[in-house]
Amino acid sequence: MPDLSVFRDIADRVNNWGRWGADDEIGTLNFITDEVVRAAAATVRTGRRVGLALPLTQRGVQTGLVPGRVNPLHTMVAVNWELFGPGFVATSDDSVTMGLQAGTHWDALPHVSHSGRIYNGRPADSITAHRGARFAGIDKVAHIVSRGVLLDVARARGVDRLPGDHAVSPEDLDAAEAMAEVRVRAGDVVLVRTGQMGRYLEGDRDGYGTPSPGLSMRCPEWFHARDVAAVATDTLTFEICPPEVDGLWLVVHALHLVEMGMLQGQNWNLEDLSRVCAEDGRYQFLLSAMPEPFAGATGTPVAPVAIF
Repeated sequence: MPDLSVFRDIADRVNNWGRWGADDEIGTLNFITDEVVRAAAATVRTGRRVGLALPLTQRGVQTGLVPGRVNPLHTMVAVNWELFGPGFVATSDDSVTMGLQAGTHWDALPHVSHSGRIYNGRPADSITAHRGARFAGIDKVAHIVSRGVLLDVARARGVDRLPGDHAVSPEDLDAAEAMAEVRVRAGDVVLVRTGQMGRYLEGDRDGYGTPSPGLSMRCPEWFHARDVAAVATDTLTFEICPPEVDGLWLVVHALHLVEMGMLQGQNWNLEDLSRVCAEDGRYQFLLSAMPEPFAGATGTPVAPVAIF
């Protein structure tokens, strides 16, 4: 059994249970106020748009590392079907089977539990096979539009890609923030680039998954101190994998989702965004990252867009 004392100390410092009331189901998204959105809209100057989602394809990022997370299985259920008779309008329809966390996605707050609890101290058994998450499911998140800030850790360290054993530290976040000449503030959605997505885009699907750079268990306190609304990364595992403490798996998930009530995004394609930010010398933008409101779901596909 790994030593949990460091985890428990951090958990005590970042815990947000009750901060927005005992019935709160959206956690740190409460930081995205009307004022925050108005300020985010003011960052738009040119209207240039950069998409951050991967294509949903059967050759997607899932390699079987997580059982049940199948890449999208796309099926045509109708092809040029003359529904109302021949000679005029015909329709084509599709269906898809996929893991909701299979591609570019948000993890909802009940995606992870620890010690029998999910966010706000609710019991983990409030998630059932029949109904999914009764509390804090992704359908409780109405919208995510705010200022996005890219913390390009790889570029700040002068590399295209962090090595697989690199745990992104608060010092890395400080350096990326300084390079960007922007101060992360309350209500921001922070995007952390490691460069790991480049492996997948180059065709190395197995190498993309693990070993992978990712956030250290020291980072949640950095986000907590700045009242960040949500964080997304360009990796499959979000946090460093294998973990920095032997045997202590998904510790950052537990700190963010359970203790802080903060959504996590994974498999975000930040490569084009990195180039645009470097070209323009601007690392802040209006970010639209609306979740698909699957009732009771613990995650959802998302097609985020950065607008400059």
